Amino acid sequence: MPSLSTFVLDHLVVIIGSLVALYIVLNAIYQLVLSPLSDIPGPWYAAISDFWLTTHVLRLQQCRTIDALFEEYGPVVRVGPNKVVFNDLSTTKSVYTVHKFDKSTYYKSVLTNNNDHAMTTLPHAQHAIRKKGYAPHYNPDNLATFQPEVHSYTLQLVDVLDRMSGNPLDCLALFRQFMVDIISVSSFGYHVGAVSKWATVAEDPLATAIGDFPKRGILRSAVPTWAWNIVCRIPNKRWRQLCDSDRIMAEFVSARVYETRSQMVAGDLEDSEKVTLVQRLLRYHSGLSSGAMSDRDIISEHMGHLQVPFFGHSPIAGSDTTSTTVSYLCWELTRRADIVQKLQAEIDAAMPDSKGIPDISTLQKLPYLNAFVKEGLRVYSAAPSLLERVVPSSTTKNGAHCEAFDLMGFALPPGTVVATQGWSMHRNASVFPSPETFLPDRWLETDGNADQLAIMAQHMMPFGTGSRVCGGQNLAQIMLRVAVAAIVRNFDIVTPPETTQKSMEMRDSFVIFPASMSCRLTFNARKNR
Repeated sequence: MPSLSTFVLDHLVVIIGSLVALYIVLNAIYQLVLSPLSDIPGPWYAAISDFWLTTHVLRLQQCRTIDALFEEYGPVVRVGPNKVVFNDLSTTKSVYTVHKFDKSTYYKSVLTNNNDHAMTTLPHAQHAIRKKGYAPHYNPDNLATFQPEVHSYTLQLVDVLDRMSGNPLDCLALFRQFMVDIISVSSFGYHVGAVSKWATVAEDPLATAIGDFPKRGILRSAVPTWAWNIVCRIPNKRWRQLCDSDRIMAEFVSARVYETRSQMVAGDLEDSEKVTLVQRLLRYHSGLSSGAMSDRDIISEHMGHLQVPFFGHSPIAGSDTTSTTVSYLCWELTRRADIVQKLQAEIDAAMPDSKGIPDISTLQKLPYLNAFVKEGLRVYSAAPSLLERVVPSSTTKNGAHCEAFDLMGFALPPGTVVATQGWSMHRNASVFPSPETFLPDRWLETDGNADQLAIMAQHMMPFGTGSRVCGGQNLAQIMLRVAVAAIVRNFDIVTPPETTQKSMEMRDSFVIFPASMSCRLTFNARKNR
C-alpha cells in the first residue's frame, strides 16, 4: 500500500499538470479568439507562442520564414502572441519616420559591456541625445579627412591579396581585418594592424571578437540569463572565446578612451587636423549635464560603433557587416563575366594606376560601380532582418487622437510589437522584377525610367530606415566603393571547388553570413594591370 506522502505527491503532480494544461488551453483560446490581434492572418501556432518563431531564429532562417509568410498570408502577418510583421512601404514610413515608434526590448540582447549604447537605447528621445554626440563624425566632409588612411589600408589589402595570388583564402576573415583597421583609425586614431597580423600570424583577437559578437547576441537573445551563464562555462576554448567577445572588445575600447582622455588633458591633440570619434564623444560628454553620459556610456557607445549593427542598426555599418557584403560581391563576380567586364572597363579608365585609388568623389560618379554596389546592398544587405518597434500608448491619425494604431486596417493596441524587414522589401517582385537575380543594370539611368528608379530607392533599406537609420552609412558606402574598385582593378577572382552555392547560402542571425561561415575565393593578379 502506497504511503500517504506518495499519495499526496502523485495527486499534486496530477493537479499541477492539469492546471498547466488548462492554462495552455485557455491561453490558446484567448490568443486565437479573444485577443485584439486575433483577426490578423497568420499561422495559428505562431499566435499561441513565440516558440515557433524562435526555432526559426535559432535555425538562422528567420528572414526567409517571414518572407514565406508574406507570400502565403499577405502584407500583414501575426507571428507571435504580441508581434505583427508587415511588408508595405507606406506603413514603413508611418512606423519608422512619422510616428518614430520606440524600439522593443529585443534590442537589449546586444548590450555592450552590459550597458546601453545608441542601438540599445529604446526610447526615441533618449536616442536622439546620444546621436548628437556621434552624428557629425559621419558627415561626408569629416570622413573625407580620413581618406589617406582609407587608401593606405586598402593598398595593404591589395598587397596581401597579391602575395596570396593563386591561392584560395577566406576573404570574409580578411575583409573583416580590413574593416577593423579602418574603423579603429577613424574612431580612435589607433592603428590595429589587423590586416598585417592576418597576413603574417593569425586573425587579430579583436577582429575575432567582433566576428563572434553577432553569434553571441543571437544565442543570448534566445535563452534566459541563467541558461546563458551555464553555457558560458562549457570548457571549450573556442566557445569561451565567443562568450568573452564582449569583454575583449570592452578592454580594447576602454584602453583607447582613457588613452585619448589623457592626451586631451595634456593638450597633445589640440593641433590635430583629424578629430576622431572618441574625441568627439569625450567633448560631448563634458558638455552635457552631470551624469548624462558616464565613462561607461562612452565605452559602450564605442563598442556599438566598432561591432556589427545587430538587432536594429548600430550607429555605423560595422566591420563584420561591410566585410560580409564585400565578400558576397566578390563571390558574385566569380559567377558573372559580363558584370566583371563592365566594371573593369569603367574602373580601369578611372584608375589608370592600379595603386592610385581615386578620391571618393570620383568613384561616386562611376555609373556602373554605383549600380553594382546598389544591387549588392539590395541582394546581400548585411542586416536585412526585422526592425522591431512598439506601438505607443496613443497615436494620431488625420489629427485625431487614437488609442490603437491603424496598421493597414487592423487596430493594434498599445504595446504590440510591429516590424518590417529589408529582406522582403528588397524582394518585392512588383518593384524589382526577378528579385532573386543579381542585376546591376536595373539601377542604370535610361530614358523614361526615372520614376521606376525612385520607387526602387524608396523600397531600399540596407541601413535601416526612419529616425534610427544607420548613422554611419556614409562610411559603409565609401568602403564598399573603395574596396570593390581596388579589387576589380587589380584581380580576377575565381571560385575554388570548396566554395559552392550551398556553402554561400545566406544564413541570418539578424546579420547575414554564408552557411559555411567563410567565403573562400582565389584572387589572381590581373596581367598587364
